[in-house]
Amino acid sequence: MKRLLTALAALAFVAGSVLPALAGMLDDIRSRGTVRIGVSLGGEPIGFRDPQNNPVGYDVDVATLLAEKLGVPVEFTDVSGDARISMLVSGQLDIVVANTSATLERAKSVNFTIPYNRAGLRVIVQADSGIKTLADLAGKKIVVGRGTTGETFIKKAAPEAELVYVDQFAPDGVLQLQQKRVDAAIEDSSLLDYLATKNPSLVTIDGLYSNDPIGIAVAKGDPEFVRWLDMFVSDYIQSGAYEANYKKWWGETANPPSLNPLW
Repeated sequence: MKRLLTALAALAFVAGSVLPALAGMLDDIRSRGTVRIGVSLGGEPIGFRDPQNNPVGYDVDVATLLAEKLGVPVEFTDVSGDARISMLVSGQLDIVVANTSATLERAKSVNFTIPYNRAGLRVIVQADSGIKTLADLAGKKIVVGRGTTGETFIKKAAPEAELVYVDQFAPDGVLQLQQKRVDAAIEDSSLLDYLATKNPSLVTIDGLYSNDPIGIAVAKGDPEFVRWLDMFVSDYIQSGAYEANYKKWWGETANPPSLNPLW
């Protein structure tokens, strides 16, 4: 009997220590009363700041809607490059909605939802630069975001290009392009296509060098939270909010990339 009571006491202790962990991120967020979301404010129209310094953009709208569905206010943190992943892993953020390509390498560290957007890598150049192909980038200065899929790609595709690193594509990379301090930049097509429409001196060269799923990222260890977020994205797509949000930022004539809901 004594052994049985000891075993039951041990079981109760283990259950007591495990059950709070099993409660998961949804309960943590609701108990705290806020959700900490990382967004990248590095370029229009994905994420930037308005004249009043407020975060705005496509991703900011997605994150705001997500917070509304969670039923709590949102606390934004501007993140980019490697910081998007490291701040999730360290527990400084609950969620990242920051134009993050869902790659196999990143999936070793964090979990991704189904895509809430899609984008490909594209190169933008000075209209009078004479650059037509990736081969023409040899010896040229090209802006690239540190820790991005663009950096990985361009190192292999144009090894003789001179990389000019920025932590934020906007305003830093955009300013260098506009001042002709660099010859080109590589970034997501969603950013560069928009930039080219606003700057007649800049043009994108032919070719889309990837077709990346853009997912919401969260720390590993909470599959139920990922499932809830997948349902959120599915509703975002099927409700018409995705198409409306895309056209809000890229224009009424824009054709949103095709996305498939899971639920």
